[in-house]
Amino acid sequence: MTQQPKANSGIRQQVQAVIDHIRPLLQADGGDIELVGVDESTGTVSVRLQGACRGCPSAAMTLRMGVERHLKEKVPGVQKVEAVG
Repeated sequence: MTQQPKANSGIRQQVQAVIDHIRPLLQADGGDIELVGVDESTGTVSVRLQGACRGCPSAAMTLRMGVERHLKEKVPGVQKVEAVG
């Protein structure tokens, strides 16, 4: 059973908790992810893909179908995830 972030903690902490939970999956393929920022007014989460994920042809799909999907499910208010350089 996966642990949900606490509803009363800040959105950034909730996002970081979800990223920390999925990070090992990316690391298993030689990649990694770093939380860059959270814009609470728009619900936009900015992340930086690293390692094998950087420049990978599947990175966009991983970002949308993996990272964004999990964040939207677990953290109220998240609308989209974008990769930054």
